[in-house]
Amino acid sequence: MINGHKIYLVAAVDKKNGLGKKGTLAWRLKKEMAYFTKVTTKTADPEKQNAVIMGSTTWESIPEKYRPLPERKNIVLAFDESYHAPGTTVATSIKDAYQSIDTTIETVFIIGGASIYEQTIDLPETDGMYITKINHDFECDVFFPGISKEYSNITTLGKDEEKGIHFDYCLYEK
Repeated sequence: MINGHKIYLVAAVDKKNGLGKKGTLAWRLKKEMAYFTKVTTKTADPEKQNAVIMGSTTWESIPEKYRPLPERKNIVLAFDESYHAPGTTVATSIKDAYQSIDTTIETVFIIGGASIYEQTIDLPETDGMYITKINHDFECDVFFPGISKEYSNITTLGKDEEKGIHFDYCLYEK
């Protein structure tokens, strides 16, 4: 938690913790994408919105017509201070990204990619993770980091299936 805001990682992983390939998701599952949208947009307070923090590769993997992600404050992490991502806040570090969170934000979601997950998974400010476990092997070249035993409270939030592929929606909390 930072400044009263809960912070969660959100990811979908295959059986080997794969996230994607060549800068994009290794799968296209509409139900899983709808779940991601619901989790990252839903707020208890209708006067607030959530924030999503992502790396520049994740930003660029989102089709242009869907950028920035609607109904959420979009924060893009980029090492280059001159990086431009229209309709977003660009930050050069996680610390800078967190400093851009104000009272209009309810919850902060870290949405990738792998290096951003690695930087944030073990931070004391991170409250939990929404992980969709996809029961399938995909050809991936980037992977979600290992989950520490600190995340010992695991809840299955639901199960789904699409294109013959089964997946579980899980919440890991400290």
